[in-house]
Amino acid sequence: MARKLPKVDVVIVGVGWGGGIIASELTKQGLTVVGLERGKERKTEDYFMVHDELRYALRYEMMQDLSKETITFRSNTNVRALPMRSYGSFLMGTGLGGAGVHWNGHTFRFLPYDFEIRSKTIERYGEKKIPEGMTLQDWGITYDELEPYFDKFEQMAGISGAENPLGGKRSKPYPTPPMKMTPSLKMFEEAAKKLNLHPYPLPSANLSEAYTNPDGISRAACQYCGFCERFGCEYGAKADPVVTVIPVAKKTGKFEIRTHSHVRRILHTGNKATGVLYTDVTTGEEIEQPADIVVLTSYVFNNARLLLLSKLGRPYDPNTGKGVIGKNYCYQVMRGGATGFFEDREFNNYAGAGSLGMVLDDYNGDNFDHSNLNFLHGANISVSQYGQRPIANNTVPEGTPSWGKEFKAASLKYANRTINVGAQGASLPFRHHFLDLDPTYKDVFGDPLMRITFDFEEQDRQLAAFMSEKCGELAREMGASKVEVRGKLGPYDITPYQSTHNTGGVIMGATPETSAVNNYLQMWDVENVFVVGASAFAHNSGYNPTGTMGALSYRAAEGILKYHKSGGILV
Repeated sequence: MARKLPKVDVVIVGVGWGGGIIASELTKQGLTVVGLERGKERKTEDYFMVHDELRYALRYEMMQDLSKETITFRSNTNVRALPMRSYGSFLMGTGLGGAGVHWNGHTFRFLPYDFEIRSKTIERYGEKKIPEGMTLQDWGITYDELEPYFDKFEQMAGISGAENPLGGKRSKPYPTPPMKMTPSLKMFEEAAKKLNLHPYPLPSANLSEAYTNPDGISRAACQYCGFCERFGCEYGAKADPVVTVIPVAKKTGKFEIRTHSHVRRILHTGNKATGVLYTDVTTGEEIEQPADIVVLTSYVFNNARLLLLSKLGRPYDPNTGKGVIGKNYCYQVMRGGATGFFEDREFNNYAGAGSLGMVLDDYNGDNFDHSNLNFLHGANISVSQYGQRPIANNTVPEGTPSWGKEFKAASLKYANRTINVGAQGASLPFRHHFLDLDPTYKDVFGDPLMRITFDFEEQDRQLAAFMSEKCGELAREMGASKVEVRGKLGPYDITPYQSTHNTGGVIMGATPETSAVNNYLQMWDVENVFVVGASAFAHNSGYNPTGTMGALSYRAAEGILKYHKSGGILV
């Protein structure tokens, strides 16, 4: 028998960026909020002098324990899905702050095209341009409607940057100036301008200077130590929920965080949630937390899985195209790009930051003509200087042996003589790409695992080949002695790391027939449940998702406050 606790205004499932933003905004308005986090407590002191590449980058200290819960994967419905037992294609974080602690800090705004992608594509090219089976749809919101929330996220996080010449209009400049320009970034900028392209500094959550945000949170500037991705920041220079929004919520006295709390079900009467059921993993005790409003703010897979386990919303059926929970799972096309090898120049590749880079959007979204191309959307193209840590970075020319004397010699020679020009491509939805519950494999509690059905399509292969050639042009213009272009995209392989940019499954839209949540991220079917995160994306753009997810979180917080006051469906 579960122990039942006193009711609160709002219970949040997962305390990362989404959960932290929701908690901060609601508690400032006087609501009582409980945040349930299945991982452990985190603070900046945990990372003092812990630049341990082996522990964090290669042994995944901050990630979910796959022996207790994982996902299963299959490329299509004709094969059996198997569990991911070791990390590869993406990394699922756990603990207070979630993936917002170990991210790099790239903070883009999706393009105006993204939010009205179906309408704008048909308007320019006609409906026949959309391939058969591609379930492209508008988001139920426009860029202009979302712009104030983008700004709010950027002001809170202190994003460092300069205006994107090909992006949507901004109401304010970035709160802090761009990060430093290194020689390789200057080379990229000069080469891009010679090719009549439009480079700009990568928008960065690594602070370029000391900053105090509108909530009064002060943080120090980035030290360019090169330990961002897969690491927490001991300086607090990288914006994460633990050093920005969570302290604001805690200061109100209205926010209680319970770590080691694994939520297993949303409790409901059918059309209204009454709270959640969770297990305290330190004691094994089952606990019921009643609440007037339930907000899911966990990772993409966990949001969709919890709804399916709780039998909330209509599960997606790829055979009929009906249903919405699990629909439009998307990823990212990251396998393209080019590497330039320099015989006559050296760079300090071992200094850097998670968001130190230059980027261009000339081939992103619909910023270029697709009339004679066999794909839609595009990619951003960039040069980034993350800081090449010594263990996992041995870039050598093709044909070099993978071990031995020659490999060591080439590794030493090119350690500071390479520049990678990368393309981060959009992932568009197809009817046969989806999430559902695995009928065979279960987690440590006996609940079905989340199953992914996904593969790259001809759309993705065409996009990767096109972008790789553009990356090669830039690398050659930068003066590389030798350029290797990676243009061929094979079937999706879940074993090598690519990107932790999984999206979809609980998508937003204008109607309950085609979407799970409205543009406040309120469920159409259950009015007091809000589902916040990249699970709401109807497709994935040629960008990192966090900036857009943060904007949607601020909008969802506004919607929750409206609902708490008046009730009812908000759209």
